[in-house]
Amino acid sequence: MAKGVKYKKMDKSYFESRALKRHAGVWSLWALGVGAVISGHFSGWNLGLASGGWGGMFIATIIVAIMYIGLTQCVAEMSPALPHTGGAYSFARSAMGPWGGFFTGLVENLEFILTPAVIVFFLSHYMAGIFETSPEMLPFWWFGFYSVFTILNIVGVALSFRFTIALTFLALGCLVIFWISSIGNIDFTTFALDIKAGTDGKAEHVSGGGGPFLPMGLIGALKAMPFAVWLFLAIEQLPLAAEESVDPKKDMPKGLTYGIITLIISAFLILWLNASIPLGSYALSQSGEPLLDGFEVLFGNNIAKLLALVASIGLLASFHTIIFAFGRQIYSLSRAGYFPVILSVTHSKRKTPYTALILGSAIGFGVLMITDFLAGDESGVFIGGALLNIAVFSAMLSYILQCGSFILLRKRKPNLERPYRSPFGNFGGWMTIFLAFLIICFQLQDQSYRTAVFIAIGYLVIGLIYFGLKGRHRLILSPEEEFALEHEIREKE
Repeated sequence: MAKGVKYKKMDKSYFESRALKRHAGVWSLWALGVGAVISGHFSGWNLGLASGGWGGMFIATIIVAIMYIGLTQCVAEMSPALPHTGGAYSFARSAMGPWGGFFTGLVENLEFILTPAVIVFFLSHYMAGIFETSPEMLPFWWFGFYSVFTILNIVGVALSFRFTIALTFLALGCLVIFWISSIGNIDFTTFALDIKAGTDGKAEHVSGGGGPFLPMGLIGALKAMPFAVWLFLAIEQLPLAAEESVDPKKDMPKGLTYGIITLIISAFLILWLNASIPLGSYALSQSGEPLLDGFEVLFGNNIAKLLALVASIGLLASFHTIIFAFGRQIYSLSRAGYFPVILSVTHSKRKTPYTALILGSAIGFGVLMITDFLAGDESGVFIGGALLNIAVFSAMLSYILQCGSFILLRKRKPNLERPYRSPFGNFGGWMTIFLAFLIICFQLQDQSYRTAVFIAIGYLVIGLIYFGLKGRHRLILSPEEEFALEHEIREKE
């Protein structure tokens, strides 16, 4: 047994009431990964243009893409070797013990709870514009979206994956239409390079374009990295579907690899084309609906509402898939006793973790309400940016811990069966750790969002105190825990 923790062995009925159903193939996994991220190509990334201009955002996107290539290949190696729903928690548990597993799970939990809150925040602004509702109605939009998509995820895994595939293809189709429509209207120098640094160091508009490639210098590019993360964040959720994948040992690496290739192509196309049409980088940096603004420039305001509906598809895809993710993430930690065990109960017929899904949605909605209240007269862009930064901060911590687990597993468990091996080896893991740490450092440079990061740290400290006082004495021999303990015994023999 692991030191400092207590385990309880549960009977067969415990796991029968927490059973999942296998359904996902490689393209379902691809859709789950791409769908979770794709909203970041519709809204959110553009806020980085105010930090570094177009050139800064371009360099930031290159750096962040390299980090995600390293991350996805580390995860692609670990997931088939440890094919459990726990994902990041499972990797860290086998590499760093129960404390490392719990902390990694807690960090990822924060990321997956807050990411859909950011998405539904932007999505509700789209809906408010379409139906001409007042700002006071936004909480009703939040509640409505959480309710509908939580129910969809509870209804069944087969329906959930079919819906994910459909939404992902629709979202990519929407982006392809935008790219093709933009080609004949681009003027890169005039529109993309229309930002300069003002006397206070903040972004200012350059009328007629022709501004500097790096208006805030290399530092501006580094400050834009947290926003470039939004173009890729959440693809790492795929291992959470391991116990619902038909063949995780073969399909998980393919899903991750195909997914990151798709997202890199889309990220650079949207960065180039959205900023290069008669709208410009400066206007985009202030926008809550950058893709919609781009469509309106291309097709005019007369069909704005139809375009807004089209542009909301990507947000719906990500919102739906990340609700799936936090449901499985809470479920896995609960099944192992790290969270209250009631949260891992699955529906008797649907075999979906309905208690975890309901709680995760309730917390996300509550966070939005509290943030909205505390923000007062602050703009919507600030609220979305604050939540985005907490999600990015927790994601970076999660990546550091996951890649640390990857390196430790290679060192301590060299004989572990690995159906897939990362072509970048330990170098890929260390590179990802360094870049994730660099992004955290530059997040803390931004005074506007520093408080949000400290709030996230406070949440993690409270979680560790809970685990130290109570949680570690209530662990259960779930598949992840039994696997880790079995290998710990083998290492001692």
